[in-house]
Amino acid sequence: MENFTFMLDKGMENLSSKGAFLTVKNKADIVNTMTISWGFVGFMWTKPHFITVVRPQRYTKEVLDNSADSFTISIPFDGKFKEELAICGTKSGKDINKAEIVTFSAARTVESPIVKDCDLYYECKINFTQQLEGSLMPPFVQQFYEKDYHHVYFGEILECYGNH
Repeated sequence: MENFTFMLDKGMENLSSKGAFLTVKNKADIVNTMTISWGFVGFMWTKPHFITVVRPQRYTKEVLDNSADSFTISIPFDGKFKEELAICGTKSGKDINKAEIVTFSAARTVESPIVKDCDLYYECKINFTQQLEGSLMPPFVQQFYEKDYHHVYFGEILECYGNH
């Protein structure tokens, strides 16, 4: 994957300020998406990765941990999907069908779909996951947690492209 930095500045700006969709499909064909605003793009273990975090109580974590081998990140720019991001960030896929909120489309290389009509996409193969260890965190980080420490998912970026 040679183009993993495609539109990186604008992608990270929109991810952190407006949100993005983390979408996953497991081997039982269960699809769920949730809103994220934390994520990292970088190079690790000789491969480009998107690193995302999911709290243990999220339904998306349940889907991820039940035989999912990939995830996608779909980033809308300039305030698009504001209402959908709000719903997908506050409502659980256990309680609502997220396919009634957004339109899923097949990804190019992974089983997990993308959210149609976003501006930037990452298709990722899960290489590793680990829960953050609260006792190792400095006090300024502890304020973000009530013992529900994120699980970190390292996704090797297989595709990165825009919708333009």
